[in-house]
Amino acid sequence: MIKLTRWVLGVCWVIAGLGAGEVKSPDGRLAVDVRLTADGAPVYELRRDGELVLGESRLGLVRDDADFSRGLKLIGESKTTVVKDRYELLTAKRRVNTYRAHKKIFRLAAAGGQRVHVVFQVSNDGVAFRYVFPDMDETPRTVGEEITSFRFPTGSKAWLQAMSVAQTGWAKTNPSYEEYYEQEIEAGTPSPLGAGWVFPALFRTGETWVLISETGLGRGYCGTRLRHESVGGEYRIGFPDARETIGGEPVNPRFSLPYSTPWRVIAVGDLKTVTESSLGTDLADPAIRTAKLAGAPGKASWSWPKLGDSKTVYDVQRRFIDYAAEMGWAYCLIDALWDKQITEQQLAELLAHAKTKNVGVLLWYNSNGDWNDAFQTPKHRVLKPVERRAEFARLRALGVQGVKIDFFGGDGRAFVELYHDLLEDAAKAGLLVNFHGATLPRGWSRTYPNLMTVEAVRGYEFVTFEQVNADRAPAHMAMLPFARNVFDPMDFTPVCLVGPGKIKRRTTVAAELATAVLFTSGIQHYVEIPDVMARQPDYVREVLKTLPTVWEESRFLAGYPGKLAVFARRGADGRWWVAGFNGEPTAKSVEVSLAGFGRGDAVSVITDGESGGFVRSDNTLDGAARVLRMDLKPYGGFLATGQ
Repeated sequence: MIKLTRWVLGVCWVIAGLGAGEVKSPDGRLAVDVRLTADGAPVYELRRDGELVLGESRLGLVRDDADFSRGLKLIGESKTTVVKDRYELLTAKRRVNTYRAHKKIFRLAAAGGQRVHVVFQVSNDGVAFRYVFPDMDETPRTVGEEITSFRFPTGSKAWLQAMSVAQTGWAKTNPSYEEYYEQEIEAGTPSPLGAGWVFPALFRTGETWVLISETGLGRGYCGTRLRHESVGGEYRIGFPDARETIGGEPVNPRFSLPYSTPWRVIAVGDLKTVTESSLGTDLADPAIRTAKLAGAPGKASWSWPKLGDSKTVYDVQRRFIDYAAEMGWAYCLIDALWDKQITEQQLAELLAHAKTKNVGVLLWYNSNGDWNDAFQTPKHRVLKPVERRAEFARLRALGVQGVKIDFFGGDGRAFVELYHDLLEDAAKAGLLVNFHGATLPRGWSRTYPNLMTVEAVRGYEFVTFEQVNADRAPAHMAMLPFARNVFDPMDFTPVCLVGPGKIKRRTTVAAELATAVLFTSGIQHYVEIPDVMARQPDYVREVLKTLPTVWEESRFLAGYPGKLAVFARRGADGRWWVAGFNGEPTAKSVEVSLAGFGRGDAVSVITDGESGGFVRSDNTLDGAARVLRMDLKPYGGFLATGQ
């Protein structure tokens, strides 16, 4: 019956359109049907196990010299081929990644003869497609709009972060991918800010989860989003606000031919499949060659979250260098205003002292030209190529390991070019990079091995600003492993054990500790300060000293976006770390199987004590499934480990 139904559907597609093609995943569970409608518009449908995931959705774009969204002819299609890849990634949830997909190319031509190839690759965990323009022509072409859409069936739910409006917010620093997620809303709900939705975008239709993003964002294109309007649950690709630019340069894509657009990525499956997927880096461009890097993934001390701009001074930063050394952490980040509040001689002394302590130093920079009003310095040192390269060379000569660059102005084509310029020039100088106030990295951490992490999240700093942020933080933090942090490293800056300040934190101390494992980042900058860390139990400090900085493997164990997140991660020594986080104000009991996680039946667990502090215990796993049972307090958590 199922085969007959699929045959009937295929016949209907051929009758309704002009040619059809199907691409299946290697395991046969995912199937994409591609065709041209009667008026020559390219469309596709996606099914999982025969059930509709995406209904008839649009393909194509409109270039200034040709319309590739309608009036097209199918001039050929390739045979289905197998694509395989294997690569190493030190800044995400899995060090060694493998990719296998079925690939099919649909060759189309516009009325004027201009050609476009629509390339589909379908793996067991999702679908990716892009547009390739094979013609040779040095004349720059501009894309007016991209027609690509994703049509969800009626009744689908969505977990989406609104795109903030350009040049709004503090010092006009938006957009920075720093809004809350609207959780479990009806698909098709308009964005509350009217500027669209950012990637990654999470959906559920029936029992199938879908995570949409983009990767392989190269020069010539802009960063995209889902548009504000999504009538009937159909989401279209949108371009940036015209204000998201540098020097008035148009934000739209502009490139010479041949050219390949970024990949549209659709992770598909159950929640475990989607959260464990690496499609966002599988389809990214391979790593470039770099100079010998001055550092590698690691942990960092950082004074700013609790002490602010005024404490970026010599004595405090020397103390935080010593703090990093005591904790065995690789770095100390010296944040904004170091150029004003620390003299050149003092900086040299700090760097010399850090070297004796085997601690690397990272320095903060303001990216901005005229696109925002942020006052923090140093400014205007990394925007222009000649000045930037000289500054990077100077830093490397001084012994600085990396830079944190903040306050970008959006996703326009000129900003995408700037990101690539910064990463390439830093790579040539051997410097590590952390972007803040920035766009989603879209797989760049694979392409640029020196890119350690990117903010692109409403991180812990917001909890320090207002009580309302602390109130919303637990659900927000329980959301991030299912969307923002699935593909790309995320500089949320976790682990606040006291305070901050007069703010009443809603998360428990064990929940805060769990985020050190739950959130993945090439460099993990911890919020907590030396005095507070010194008062913690030895076993808590030992965890933060010994946690791996590179994860060999990650697994989803239990949870639901915004409500509960339980993940396991394995270090190079074979040791597993299991982190649980309760995003809701009600107590919960959690049972997870640790079958296949090491050999012993005993695990060490850190969770919340009755008095509000930590408590440590040794738990015995139950049965052949080696079940771990945990009771979580409201907004509570746990961290378990065993051999």
